[in-house]
Amino acid sequence: MNIPQSFIQDLLARVDIVDVIERYLPLKKGGANYFACCPFHSEKSASFSVSPSKQFYHCFGCGAHGSAIGFLMQYNGLPYVEAIRELARDAGIQVPDDGRNVRQSDDHYDRLIEIMAAAAKFYREALKHSPAATAYLGKRGLSPDIAARFDIGFAPDAQTSLQRVFPNYQDKLLNTTGLVIDNDQGRRYDRFRNRIIFPIHDRRGRIIAFGGRILGSGEPKYLNSPETPLFEKNRELYGFSLAQKAIRAAGFAIVVEGYMDVVALAQFGMENAVATLGTATTPHHIQTLLRQTSRIVFCFDGDAAGRQAAWRALENALPALRGDITLAFLFLPPEHDPDTFIREKGLDTMLEAAAHAAPLATFLLDTLRQRCDTTSAEGRARLVFEAKPLIARIPEAASVLRLQLVKAIASASRLAQDETEQALGILPARRSSPAANATAYGSRQPPPMRRPPPSPAAALLRLVLQHPALAARLPASLVPDNTDEGRALIAIIDIVELGEAVTGLGALCERFRDTPHGETLNRIAASLIETEFDPSVVELLFEDTLLKLKAGVIAKEIAELREQARTGTLSPTEQRRLTDLFKEKNKLPGFTGHPDL
Repeated sequence: MNIPQSFIQDLLARVDIVDVIERYLPLKKGGANYFACCPFHSEKSASFSVSPSKQFYHCFGCGAHGSAIGFLMQYNGLPYVEAIRELARDAGIQVPDDGRNVRQSDDHYDRLIEIMAAAAKFYREALKHSPAATAYLGKRGLSPDIAARFDIGFAPDAQTSLQRVFPNYQDKLLNTTGLVIDNDQGRRYDRFRNRIIFPIHDRRGRIIAFGGRILGSGEPKYLNSPETPLFEKNRELYGFSLAQKAIRAAGFAIVVEGYMDVVALAQFGMENAVATLGTATTPHHIQTLLRQTSRIVFCFDGDAAGRQAAWRALENALPALRGDITLAFLFLPPEHDPDTFIREKGLDTMLEAAAHAAPLATFLLDTLRQRCDTTSAEGRARLVFEAKPLIARIPEAASVLRLQLVKAIASASRLAQDETEQALGILPARRSSPAANATAYGSRQPPPMRRPPPSPAAALLRLVLQHPALAARLPASLVPDNTDEGRALIAIIDIVELGEAVTGLGALCERFRDTPHGETLNRIAASLIETEFDPSVVELLFEDTLLKLKAGVIAKEIAELREQARTGTLSPTEQRRLTDLFKEKNKLPGFTGHPDL
C-alpha cells in the first residue's frame, strides 16, 4: 500500500508521541521531556527520553530512536505501513491510498482475516469433541490453559468439515486463504484433516495461517498453509505476537524449530520463544526480533541436521550484525529437543543453558575448524577460503567483531594479520607504528583530539531540525553539498520549495526514512533530544550562521578567481565579478577587513 507522504506528515502533526508511547510505558516528566526505562533493552535507570517538542524519542543506553511511527514499528514489531495504519486508526483517521496500490483492497483483506478467525473457532470447538486429539495433547503434557492461550484446535478427519462453517463452500476466498484445495477434477476438499491445528498469528494477533500436525502416523508430519495475501512464511514467526513482551522482559529471544517447542517452553515459564515456519531463519526474522531485543539465542538439536540449520541461521544473520547485539547458538544433547529438555531438566536449567550459549563468533570458528584440517597447510588455506565470503557479509556496524574474527582466523591459519586481511580481501587500515608515534610525540602520549566546531551547514541543519520553518529562508545555492549534513539540508530545502509542509523534527526524520539522508537526520536528531534553544536566541543563531555560510561561499569564489588571476587567465567579466565579490564581502557585518576572505 502506497500512502501519500502528505498524509503521513499530517498524521504525525495530529498525534502526540507522548500519548502514543504512554499507552505502552509509564512515562515520568523530567524537565522538558518525559522518561522511562527503555523497553528495548534491560536497564534499571530511566535512559529512554521522549521529547514532546520534537516529537521524537531516544534511548541513551541502546541508541533506539524515532518518531511515533518508528516506536510502533520497534515496540510492536509492525511493518512500516501497518504502523501507520495503527497510528491512524487510534487517531480516528482514514488512511488514503495514492492510487498505486497493487495489493487487494482493505475490505478484501479484512474479509480474509474474518474467514481465518471463523475457521480457527471451528477448529477449537472440534478439539473439545475429539477424545483422540485431547488425549494426544495430554500425552504431550499440554494443559488446557496453554492450549487455549495458543488457540490450538483440531481439524476433523473428513473431506469437507469446513462446510459446516462456510455454507458457500465454493467461495473463492476459501481457496485464497489456503483453507481448501481444488484438485484437477474441480473437486474441493479441506486442506487440514485429522490434524492438531496451530494457528499462526501476525504481529497484531490476527490469525493469518495454520500449521497442522498429523494425529497418528502419516506424511507429511507437519503441514502449513500455503503462501497467501495474508501469509509469507519467510517473514512470520510462530508465537511472536504472544512472545513480544516476554522477549523484552527477559532481555533475549530464543528461536526454536517447532510449534510444540514454543508451546512447551511457554507452559514451563519460558514465554520468550518463537519458531520459524518450515524455513531457515531469514534476515527478516532476525530484523523482526532485533526490534525487540539485542540478544537472540538460536536453539537447535545437537545432531547433524540441527547444526546444519544453525549454520544457515548464522549465514543469514551476518548482514544484520551490529556492535551492540549478541547472537548465540545453543545445542541440546542429541536425545533432547527444547520440549523434552525443559520437561526433564526444568526452567532454571534451560535458562542457564541459554545464558551460556555459544556466541556467533565461537560457533563460526569452531565449525570452520571442524571442517578444515588445520594441521596441514592445505586445511589452513581452506579455512581462510571458507571464511572469506562470511567475513565479507559482516557490515561496518560490526567492525570490531569482524576484526576479532580476522585475528582468530589469522591465528588458526598461522598467518600474520596483514596476510590474513589480504587473503580475505580486506584492505587493512593504515597503521602508524609505535616508533613513528614516539618520534612525533617523544615519550609522551599524543595530545587529545579536539572536536572541531560544526560547519555552518551542520549548525544550520541542527537549527532547522528544531525549527523547520527556517528552511524556507535558506537558499539551497548557498549550502555546500560536500558533506552529509549539507546534502541533508539541501534535501529539506528542496521539499519546502516544492510546497511540502514540515512540521517538526520527528516528522522530518520520518519524511526521509529509507533515503540517503535518513541516517544523518536520525543521528543529529538523537543528539538534540535534550537540547532546547531559547527562542530569543534562535533568530540570532540563525542569522549569524547564515552569515558565515554566505561568507564561506564568497571566500571560495574569491579564492578561485584570484588563483586564475595569478595564472593570467582572468577574463574582463571575471575581473568585474572579483571586484563585485570584494564589495559584497565588505558589506558583510563583522567580515570587513579580512584579507583572506
